[in-house]
Amino acid sequence: MPTTEPLLLGFPESREAARRLADCAGLAYADTTVHHFPDGESKLTLPAAGEDAAHVVLYRSLDRPHDKLIELLLASRALRSRGTRRLTLIAPYLCYMRQDVAFHPGEIISQQIIGGWLAELFDDVITVDPHLHRVSRLEEAIPTRNAIALSAAPAFVEYLQGEGRPDKAFILGPDSESEQWVRGIAEAAGLPYAIASKQRQGDRSVEITLPEGVSFAGRTVILLDDMSSTGRTLGAAAELARLRGAADVRVLVTHALFANDSLAHLRQGPITRIGSSDSILHETNAVSLAPLLANALLKLINRD
Repeated sequence: MPTTEPLLLGFPESREAARRLADCAGLAYADTTVHHFPDGESKLTLPAAGEDAAHVVLYRSLDRPHDKLIELLLASRALRSRGTRRLTLIAPYLCYMRQDVAFHPGEIISQQIIGGWLAELFDDVITVDPHLHRVSRLEEAIPTRNAIALSAAPAFVEYLQGEGRPDKAFILGPDSESEQWVRGIAEAAGLPYAIASKQRQGDRSVEITLPEGVSFAGRTVILLDDMSSTGRTLGAAAELARLRGAADVRVLVTHALFANDSLAHLRQGPITRIGSSDSILHETNAVSLAPLLANALLKLINRD
């Protein structure tokens, strides 16, 4: 008879974060073993522990997603075949959410395809600060039983109220899309804030304009964003903040993608400290999302 106690499965690159989540949620934990053959194919081995679990939670952030998506397909199909009735995916970073409309003839709207496919594999999907543009709700992108989008804001507020808050701190959001999120964090942390404007000219080129009449003189400016891929937006905003008198410039992001040379690029400028959540395992991790994710997961389990 299947056991009603959920089992949380982790993958090699996110094992530490998955274990933290299991500990916070009080769930049994086991590793999924992944072997990559020289030709690029993957072999997965599910653990014997929890083989009779009716509900399995897979934890895997979907940065650099292509191998991971195939491996989620293999794992989910194998779990279903051995009797798992409910599958939950916790993907703190969710890929392909930005591509939600076709701007030119023939462009594929990846969000619809990947989101629909994940909905076929999983009963529940939980993520953090998904990069949605023209789609306002996660269930529009992933039409599954429960599509839950969490905000890292409470975890960032706690961090800023503790060791992460320097003297004379000032929060700066990089663009209008970040205003509601940045305002909520700044107000909860008791800090002043402002919002810059951004005009993107390409994948690696942006133009940032700081708001008029805002003084950063003598302050520590904390650039707050949901994600950083190339680092160009944060780098440009940091340079302008220093030109306007900021004594120090720091960065705090939810998703530390930092592709290619982006981290080195940021460190060549005026930014003195870069912090991120552990949605993606990275050397800049400063904020754990485990309590936030555990709370949402337990509510889901207890509700259903």
